[in-house]
Amino acid sequence: MELLVAAPGGSGQTKIAVSANTFGRDFNEPLVHQVITAYMAGGRAGTRAQKTRSEVSGGGCKPWRQKGTGRARAGTIRSPLWRKGGVIFAAKPQDFSQKVNKKMYRGAMSSILSELVRLNRLVVVKEAEIALSAPKTKELLNKLGQFGVEHALVVVNEWDTNLYLAARNLNKVEICEVSKLDPVSLVKYSNVVITESAVKKLEEVLG
Repeated sequence: MELLVAAPGGSGQTKIAVSANTFGRDFNEPLVHQVITAYMAGGRAGTRAQKTRSEVSGGGCKPWRQKGTGRARAGTIRSPLWRKGGVIFAAKPQDFSQKVNKKMYRGAMSSILSELVRLNRLVVVKEAEIALSAPKTKELLNKLGQFGVEHALVVVNEWDTNLYLAARNLNKVEICEVSKLDPVSLVKYSNVVITESAVKKLEEVLG
């Protein structure tokens, strides 16, 4: 199959041949949902921690005798019923990660990319068309405006400092290396602007 390489103003467009296995798959919604859920779960810290009655300091002795005081019997001042006591079902650090094998992950990424192509949300550009002469936010916005996109993920083959510095103050634009591309970023933005070399790298990784 072929993808259209966008040009500023829509003139002089060309096409590049790409693998249908990467950019022409049917959309597998259950697989995409599972992989995105697993990816987001893996980002959870899971570091919350509370203390049980045995872990709270103090409370080593019985506060008063068992009978004869007229008060309810108590064995420790660190009971969960008391102020400054322990927590009954205390939260402990845990791992939220879910297992997703490589074949599933690659299939989900290809499925998302294919759906972006069908919805005309994947914009392929030449490296020179998106490169900046200086880290200027205005220049980056002008270049994106020429392709008719505002809310976009820009995927490049190699890290570009000028692009990063120009986009870091924009909440609607993110710069990402193709090697660090993830499914959440692909579905987060309205458009994905990707360079030709990044397309070829994706074919190598996902093919």
